[in-house]
This record gives sequence, structure tokens and C-alpha cells, in this order.
Amino acid sequence: MKEIKAVVQPFRLSRIRDAFRKIPDFPGMTVYKAEGSGYHPGTPPAQGIRAELTDYSTRVRLEIVAADEQIEALWGVLHDVCHSGQAGDGVVWVTPVTDFRRLREPGKIRS
Repeated sequence: MKEIKAVVQPFRLSRIRDAFRKIPDFPGMTVYKAEGSGYHPGTPPAQGIRAELTDYSTRVRLEIVAADEQIEALWGVLHDVCHSGQAGDGVVWVTPVTDFRRLREPGKIRS
């Protein structure tokens, strides 16, 4: 299993959700409101602490834990929906998941 995470522009969320629903056995996703700033070479730094503290863009962060064979399809959806070729499109990364359990299922307590 792997976890795919993405930080994207909020207005793209409904198209992402609609495209994900077309993927067989889509495992679901968690969505967070996020703010941040990216690396933009050639952009002058903010002037003063007030400007620095408010120089963030609103984004959404998605997290999905999925089977290895689903990752390519999920990444493809994110790229197709979010890619415009402009700065600020977002980022996507994938990390391995070593253990995954649903809380509704019985399990042993680990010591």
C-alpha cells in the first residue's frame, strides 16, 4: 500500500472528486484546508513581518491510502485535472504505508 498526498488549488476539488469516483474501488480521501507558499524564483521577498505572515495562498491537501496498483490512476487524475503548466498548480507525492487497519475491524492492542 501507498499514501498519495497532494496540495492543490481549492477550485479544482469538485473535478478531482468527480474523476476519482469513476475509478473502480476508489478507497476514499481525506481533505484538509491548507495555506502555504511555494518557491517562486525571482519573486522579491515580502517587506516586513505583517506581509510575511499574510503571504499565503489558500489550498487543499488531499490524502489517500490505496493499493499499489491504484496509485498510477490516482496520480493521473490529479495531473489531468490540476495541471495548467503555471506556477501554483500544486504538488503530489507518494510514500509507502507499512501498516493499515480500519478501526471498525477487531484488532489486537500493541504494547
